[in-house]
Amino acid sequence: MNRRIFIGALGAGSALTLLGAQPVAEPVRRKRLAVVTTLWNYRSHAWHMAERFLAGYPLNGRWHRPPMDVVSVYVDQKPEKDLSADRAKEFGFTIYPTIAEALRCGGDRLAVDAVLLIGEHGDYPLSEFGGKKYPRYEFFKQIAEVFKKDNATTPVFNDKHLSWKFEWAKEMVDTARAMKFPLMAGSSLPVTWRMPSVDLPHGAEVDEVMCVAMGNVDIYDFHALETLQCMAERRKGGETGVKWLEALRGDAVWGALARGSFDKGGWSPGLFNACLSRSHTLAQAATTSHRFPTPLQMQQWVKQPIAYRYQHADGLKATMLLMNGLVDDFTFAAHIRGRAEPLSTLFQLPPNPNVVYSAALMAKAEEMFLTGKAPYPAERTLLTSGLVAAGLQSLKEDRRLDTPHLAVRYAVPPASHFFQS
Repeated sequence: MNRRIFIGALGAGSALTLLGAQPVAEPVRRKRLAVVTTLWNYRSHAWHMAERFLAGYPLNGRWHRPPMDVVSVYVDQKPEKDLSADRAKEFGFTIYPTIAEALRCGGDRLAVDAVLLIGEHGDYPLSEFGGKKYPRYEFFKQIAEVFKKDNATTPVFNDKHLSWKFEWAKEMVDTARAMKFPLMAGSSLPVTWRMPSVDLPHGAEVDEVMCVAMGNVDIYDFHALETLQCMAERRKGGETGVKWLEALRGDAVWGALARGSFDKGGWSPGLFNACLSRSHTLAQAATTSHRFPTPLQMQQWVKQPIAYRYQHADGLKATMLLMNGLVDDFTFAAHIRGRAEPLSTLFQLPPNPNVVYSAALMAKAEEMFLTGKAPYPAERTLLTSGLVAAGLQSLKEDRRLDTPHLAVRYAVPPASHFFQS
């Protein structure tokens, strides 16, 4: 309700009260949401995210129901145990055979107020470097084509990385900027709870950052990189882009660990210690109490370690480690000038199947859908999309890559966006 309508309703309500009648509030039109997804199965991302707009989600100790309705859906693949048809019957939306029809709700003009684009899960081919070729870019292009033809736009949220190909990811961000519609993307890690509940001080001078995580490449490396980037982007001067990246696997990771510093080809032992000390899932030998593992134990437990070492254009050093068998969570640490000890925290992931961190992410998507402004810039995910692609290429080719194409510059305001209550 805008100011003019509100004042008019207030005046009418006062007059009705003087006449002994009860004022009647004017109804506020609910937003209309289109969901474009690869598939909708149990525990798929559509199940985790789109259903937040069907049944609501927990927010600050209450059950929140977004003031919007899912009115149309496009599902690219419908394998066995597809849930989209059942959800359509339960909640009354329509599943359309094309993206354009979903955005127009079967008519000839854009008929929705927001688009939730989920290109995760499904049977798609792999790139030459092993990344799954999810059709996020292709879906986005079809959405933008509707906007262009209908001379109208809506906010778009894109789940996870923008595309497996950096050039396409950049085109997506450039298209949104040129057409002037809000675009938000990325991981749930930056917006979930943290233990302790801290952020990197805005404008801090930072020398080195690290994330120790779990999972596979092309899936969880992206989440770990967004964990790093949501902190690193707050440093003095803002984001400057990444100059080079080196990906390591197996014995090369243990060799880098032994080198004792980033400049010697490894990473800071202090940051690694801080990350493991924040973990709630740190592996232990049989019958032992909570002990810090030895390097030998780490090598015995972690069968296929992965490390991405990279350096930003302003000199910031960064390391992302996937340590399956050692940890089953995501931790962060940073060396900040003027602090004797690293800043460190755990990015809390509540358990399956509810995974409330997806509610945290959809709360930010909802904010953009309602306000027309993205809470944080899509350039964050543009950069991390490029880092994932570079990491996979570096692993495949077993070499360090110069990354002049990742000269992504942006700045963020001081506000924090993670769940704190």
